[in-house]
Amino acid sequence: MKRFFVTALLILVCFLLQCTVFHALAFGGVVPNLLIVLTASFGFMRGEKTGLLIGFFCGLLVDIFFGDSIGFYSLLYMYTGYMNGKFSAIFYPEDIKLPIALILGSDCFYGLTCYVILFLLRSRFDFGYYFMHIILPEIVYTIVVTIFLYPLVLWINTRLERGELRSGKKFV
Repeated sequence: MKRFFVTALLILVCFLLQCTVFHALAFGGVVPNLLIVLTASFGFMRGEKTGLLIGFFCGLLVDIFFGDSIGFYSLLYMYTGYMNGKFSAIFYPEDIKLPIALILGSDCFYGLTCYVILFLLRSRFDFGYYFMHIILPEIVYTIVVTIFLYPLVLWINTRLERGELRSGKKFV
């Protein structure tokens, strides 16, 4: 129950930071995608199911507040969390290279999917411009923010796991 409330609070805080504070700190209109960082992080730390669920709720928030229809961003974040969950078997908390690489790949997947679905299918074919002015700057900004946000998410997850282990020992 404690994990549920802490995770819900993390999703809400990241969403609010992404929509308020980082909009004030935007570089050229580009904002880091904190929800991708959160979804990917919990995906490879906790597994496919957790990544999928967190991705759904992060995407649902984006759909409700910014989407044209409910479901597009939910599916996109769900796939991101699920695919990152596939890497939970080779995840080591002390190694930051894998999380950075997976978050980079997740943000790239997010940007390319948004381009294909939201722009390419509407006959907007200038991929070079979109990649250089939207996808690439967002990836770089997200990775810079990840360097500071990921250790916090890892610390919170570690504390929650320790608490679950302690409470599990009471019943054994």
